[in-house]
Amino acid sequence: MNCQMKVPQPLFSRSFGEGARQVLAFHCTIAHSGAWRGVASELEQEATFHCPDMLCHGRSPDWDGRGDFSDRMAEAVAGHLTDRMDVVGHSFGATVALRLAVEHPDKVRSLTLIEPVLFSVAVLDRPELVDLQTEKNRPFHEAILAGEYEAAARIFNRGWGDGDGPRWTDLPEHSRQAMTRGVRIVPACNTVVTQDRPGLMKPESLARVTMPVLLMRGSTTEEIIGVVNDGLAARLPQARNVVVEGAGHMLPVSHPVETARELKSLFETAPA
Repeated sequence: MNCQMKVPQPLFSRSFGEGARQVLAFHCTIAHSGAWRGVASELEQEATFHCPDMLCHGRSPDWDGRGDFSDRMAEAVAGHLTDRMDVVGHSFGATVALRLAVEHPDKVRSLTLIEPVLFSVAVLDRPELVDLQTEKNRPFHEAILAGEYEAAARIFNRGWGDGDGPRWTDLPEHSRQAMTRGVRIVPACNTVVTQDRPGLMKPESLARVTMPVLLMRGSTTEEIIGVVNDGLAARLPQARNVVVEGAGHMLPVSHPVETARELKSLFETAPA
């Protein structure tokens, strides 16, 4: 799982809160670091959230196209992991968070995976759900292949945005442009999302995840996410598996109070 590229691309990062506890948080695809503002505000006296923008997102540069995208993200975020941090990831950001925990367990005090799109778990446990998800995503992939990136972003946002947000046409132009920019990396994420090229699901990799772990999902999310979280809970005996009633995939954005409450409970099990 060692990265091949020697010079990581720099990431823009912003911080929220003023607490002593240091948290490193990764957002989901087609979002940006500001997605953590609500959760961080609930914990602002206890923790400081350090939130990088993923490549092709927010104020970070575009991916340069070199190497494997998951490797390049691992390279890019490693420098943001200082000694003994709580690491939190949402959706694709959760794949980055888990990789840090596997590769740098001595620096990860606790690990939180919110709605992780680690479909490689379902490949092992419920492969038919992966096939169903692939079929469901066919219009998205057809749009990507046709170079219709705005259409792809609209489809992706509708599919993973919980369905209760503003319509695409009601979004500000800068938001639509940002989503269209970010959605281009989705196919490149498949090497970690479904294929598990880094080997995160190998028993020897998961054996390195000895810190307290919190798994979170919404009660109305995609079935495959439930399979992923339950599968991870079975493989990580120290993990606590939480379902937030009424929440969907955008759980940390739509339910910041509930998310912060669970993080606070986790932090109590992993003293600073």
